[in-house]
Amino acid sequence: MKKLISFLLILSVISCADKNLDKKDNKISAQTTEKGVNMDKLSNPNLLNETAPENFKVRFKTTKGDFLVEVKREWAPKGADRFYNLVKNGFYNEAAFFRVIKGFVTQFGINKDPNISSKWREAVIDDDPVKLSNSRGTISFATAGPNTRTTQLFINFKDNQRLDSMGFSPFAKVIEGMDVVDNLYSDYGEGEPYGNGPSQSKIQTEGNSYLKSYFPKLDYIISTEIILN
Repeated sequence: MKKLISFLLILSVISCADKNLDKKDNKISAQTTEKGVNMDKLSNPNLLNETAPENFKVRFKTTKGDFLVEVKREWAPKGADRFYNLVKNGFYNEAAFFRVIKGFVTQFGINKDPNISSKWREAVIDDDPVKLSNSRGTISFATAGPNTRTTQLFINFKDNQRLDSMGFSPFAKVIEGMDVVDNLYSDYGEGEPYGNGPSQSKIQTEGNSYLKSYFPKLDYIISTEIILN
């Protein structure tokens, strides 16, 4: 477990459309350029700087089923803002759950397109103070050290309070469908260099073509949808 946590700490998160409010059902629907993805905005991280609503939800449709996430900006405002902008512009669509460690975390957030991933390598945000513990179902950004959060996220499979003192600040939690998260494909185990699972650097440089060639059983996010409270 110490090795897993150490690996999480040194993660290199150098990964790397417009939407209109549907007043009838209070959901945000995408104007797409490619399956809900605003490629122009995703290619320029400086454009994705909206302040998130104080409270909102995100529905993840995945190859294993759906789960629903609740976000409260007060928990970690910088993290919530980054997440909101990425989801709103389709960044996580077709992204893989490339690291699934039972009893610890599942990790995702490298874009399927290496050209998009490259744009986010230096698009870091400052840390948020830890106000919410890394309990089961909470979601935090992965880091490569202080003030290095970009796009990668992890969902806690269990109570991982020891991550609190390491600066991982949850901004959201799964409120429906945690059983879906629990059942994400996990047999590939830890990634390189500690295991035989996917290499993050190869995902960043080769995208989903690498994963589908060498790790065909991974689960993926199909789409995400923002739901305003």
